[in-house]
Amino acid sequence: MQSKPDSSCRHSETIGDALARARRSLDNRLEADLLACRALGCGRSWLYAHDRDPIEPLSRQALEALVEQRLAGRPIAQLCGEREFYGRAFRIDEHVLIPRPETELLIDLALSLDLPDRARVCDVGTGSGCIALTLAAERPGWRVTGVDCSAEALAVASDNRIGLGLEGPEFVHGDLLEPLSGRRFDLIVSNPPYVADDDPHLQRGDLRFEPSTALVAGPDGLDVIRRLVDAAFEAITDGGHLLIEHGHDQASQVRPLLRQAGFTRVDSHRDLAGIERVTLGAKRA
Repeated sequence: MQSKPDSSCRHSETIGDALARARRSLDNRLEADLLACRALGCGRSWLYAHDRDPIEPLSRQALEALVEQRLAGRPIAQLCGEREFYGRAFRIDEHVLIPRPETELLIDLALSLDLPDRARVCDVGTGSGCIALTLAAERPGWRVTGVDCSAEALAVASDNRIGLGLEGPEFVHGDLLEPLSGRRFDLIVSNPPYVADDDPHLQRGDLRFEPSTALVAGPDGLDVIRRLVDAAFEAITDGGHLLIEHGHDQASQVRPLLRQAGFTRVDSHRDLAGIERVTLGAKRA
């Protein structure tokens, strides 16, 4: 990335002038355009059609502030306030993980399972709600519950539920499955924290700006998964399934955890990059 933009600006500056300066600063046309849309509260078509219009001082200042934050490394998704996941736009902020393409494998596998039309589904560590709400949108008959220990994350998930016009999914506050004691599910899915405490990636890229509680899970990154696997076996109905996303090198460690808990037909599935990203287990009927 190039240096920060010069904040000096003539009163006659147009939207196109401010946009051109942002593009030069970021050396990324798409990101600059997205940030300009955010600052002006418009879509890209409007932005391009009005590039000769004068830019309001507050809008110019907002764009410059966004560019400065991007130059400092803040994720573009956080600055724009949303990220697409499985064809839908989800609101996100600093309290939730940014939805990532590899997590769509979790959705594909869940939708491929032979579940009842009124299946009871739980998304543990729901965050923005992207998994729970996507499953609810794709399978309107499913009764979907999302649970998270972060009240701030649940507020984002609730906003996304409203934004997508979904009334059925519920969101519950608490640690793993503890607030759902006594309830049983046909499917439990989770993208839990799975990064080791000392993983150097935590100090790089987008991870620096995402909530550590949604990322870090002990010396080997498996502390939360261990707890979840044991709790999930008791909460899953006979014939039900558990789907867990995990780190790129953790599949060989996660599979034994599921087998030890009593799950059968345990298998790991590869994402588009060929990485074993999601492990599935079934509870024998």
